[in-house]
Amino acid sequence: MADRNEEVKETPVDEEVKEEVLNEEVPAEKEDEEEEIVEDINEESEVEKLCKQIDKLKNDYARAYADTENLKKRLTAEAEQTRKYRIQSFAKEILPVIDNLERALQTKVHESDESFKKGIQMTYDQLIAALKNEGVEQIDCLNKPFDANLEQAIMQEKREGVEAGVVIEILQKGYVLKDRILRPAMVKISE
Repeated sequence: MADRNEEVKETPVDEEVKEEVLNEEVPAEKEDEEEEIVEDINEESEVEKLCKQIDKLKNDYARAYADTENLKKRLTAEAEQTRKYRIQSFAKEILPVIDNLERALQTKVHESDESFKKGIQMTYDQLIAALKNEGVEQIDCLNKPFDANLEQAIMQEKREGVEAGVVIEILQKGYVLKDRILRPAMVKISE
């Protein structure tokens, strides 16, 4: 054991050698290489950061572009819908006027009032033509099978020679605007 203690005491000499080695000057080339390596590592980390930032900005741009395109499509569709059905509220308000004109045309008049009736007929025809130009059409359902999407059954009546569920009389005309129902037809159907 004593030998080991002596060995431990000699260790400080080894530390002196280490200090001499540490105190020796490192050549300038090695210092430059170490600085370049540190700079390269710093540059690589900055490049990685910048690449991540570029990727994030590209992603943000793509999202913003997609949002803009979706908004553009939605606004275009809404504008098309507005153009397509722009007359809807007016047409709904004018349908009772058409009904009244039809009632006036169905009344019997004296020969002296025939020109007055002709004027009502001309007004009615022009109004129907104007609505037709805008896409308003009368629902044609007489003698056809009942369609609950277009018609409203008010009455039922048994008629010989007519199948059940067929429209036998139109009580109030129905109208559609392109593919929308303005007013369903009120009808009488067979039993």
